[in-house]
Amino acid sequence: MTRQRTIKETTEIEGIGLQTGRKTRLVLKSSPADSGINFIRTDLPDKPLLAIKSFDFKGLNAKNKRRTSLSMGPMEAQTIEHLMAALSGLSVDNIIVEADNAEFPGLDGSARDFVAAIKKAGIIEQDSPKKILKVTEPVWCRDEGALLAAFPDDVFRISYTLSYKSGSIGTQYSSFIFDREVFEKEIAPARTFCLEEEAAELLRLGLGKGANYENTLVMGKAGPVKNVLRFPDEPVRHKILDLVGDLYLLGRHVQGHIVAIRSGHRMNMELVRQLKAKGREVLS
Repeated sequence: MTRQRTIKETTEIEGIGLQTGRKTRLVLKSSPADSGINFIRTDLPDKPLLAIKSFDFKGLNAKNKRRTSLSMGPMEAQTIEHLMAALSGLSVDNIIVEADNAEFPGLDGSARDFVAAIKKAGIIEQDSPKKILKVTEPVWCRDEGALLAAFPDDVFRISYTLSYKSGSIGTQYSSFIFDREVFEKEIAPARTFCLEEEAAELLRLGLGKGANYENTLVMGKAGPVKNVLRFPDEPVRHKILDLVGDLYLLGRHVQGHIVAIRSGHRMNMELVRQLKAKGREVLS
């Protein structure tokens, strides 16, 4: 039996939100088996809680572009996908995340520092079997040249095709069968990115207030501006990172092959809705 996992010690993570530019401190705490992932806003009256396993996705905040944000009443949690990816990649099932602001820290634009903080806290097994969401039939969604689908498989696999007109990105493809080592080495360090010609427009829209050339790959015609790539195909790996994090909003690990062509957070959430309705929960 594969057992559920939580962290051993309390740990803190502090940083600036990539979109809002506001400072946030996260406190990660252990949580009992079968409790799932729970967000608490300590800066709000009565410290409201948002439980991932009971979230119905009606509170998905679509107005917060270029990030995954959940809301329920006064409770809102923005840009959660990198932390969620780290929890998924390290196979942490149960945890309490306390935040003193709406947007989670962007750190270096990847999941690498979240992984380091969680590993420093230690990960322990719990006396309860891990729950898996098994893809039992093909499901898909599509929109304006983008496609996202899930197919039955014996493992958790993601195959992603990214296509930009920008010469420094172009068309990139990567496919991974996931375990903790693959996630930590091949996906977690991949940083968020934008095109150089997009940067001014994003700032005009009130986004990217905490972004800089260190935590965001600004992709110019010849490559990243004032930065260097960690992987030759770092942009597509970051899209996979985002997808791993978004899928973990199911509250369970996925067994299936996810095929993505130019998908983003909005389409990721549509696939999550479909998988939640059509997938079958099994014990690992």
